Amino acid sequence: MSGARETARVPAPLLVPAALAVAFLVLPLVGLLVRTPWSELGAQLAAPGVGEALRLSLVSATLATGLSLLLGVPLAWVLARSRARGRSVLRALVTVPLVLPPVVGGVALFLVFGRQGILGSWLDDAFGITLPFTTAAVVIAETFVAMPFLVISVEGALRAADSRFEDVAATLGAGRWTTFRRVTLPLVAPGVAAGAVLCWARALGEFGATITFAGNFPGTTQTMPLAVYLALQRDPEAAIVLSVVLLAVSLATLLLLRDRWLGRAPA
Repeated sequence: MSGARETARVPAPLLVPAALAVAFLVLPLVGLLVRTPWSELGAQLAAPGVGEALRLSLVSATLATGLSLLLGVPLAWVLARSRARGRSVLRALVTVPLVLPPVVGGVALFLVFGRQGILGSWLDDAFGITLPFTTAAVVIAETFVAMPFLVISVEGALRAADSRFEDVAATLGAGRWTTFRRVTLPLVAPGVAAGAVLCWARALGEFGATITFAGNFPGTTQTMPLAVYLALQRDPEAAIVLSVVLLAVSLATLLLLRDRWLGRAPA
């Protein structure tokens, strides 16, 4: 018993930097809450443009998550279960948006989907479709930066799932598509849900790629992060209120994921 207490005791050389790290991460959030003009919260949220930015953020983040689920889950299966050559290279490419500066991501999207881009020029000539500086561009930019979170989460869930259930389904005559739909997906459903929530939260907070590829037009491409940036230049209190709204959404996301990612601390 005494040995366990001795093991659980935190060494002083670790305790001090750990406390400083907690302070470094928490104090900015405390400062945000302390400086929030709570008495003006309702009026600030009712200001023109705020509701549109919030609505556009929620809609675009949800559409980006849906697109990520449609494309990312099959990609995660390829990374986790197939034996195709070049999977390590493919995995590295998938994770590039995680470390790429978002502004660079926006420039890259321009080079592909812009009016003079690789695909954008064809879309413009063949169908008259122009993507940059539209709401569709917001969804594309958010999908680009958020989908890797979903892919990594689902791939991890697939690797952790017991593949013997799929083997049994195959021996009973189920095809690979049927096995995927009726065995694999239910097995990894918690991982897919966690990845979708992470993807949605990342899409909701996206800024750099969005302002580069979609611009900042109220009612069309101005999301909440862009509204915070604009408000900070002319009305700091409004920027604080909008930041608190995004903070509340982030905390709600963590609460949804607490059982999946944070777990319960041992007593």
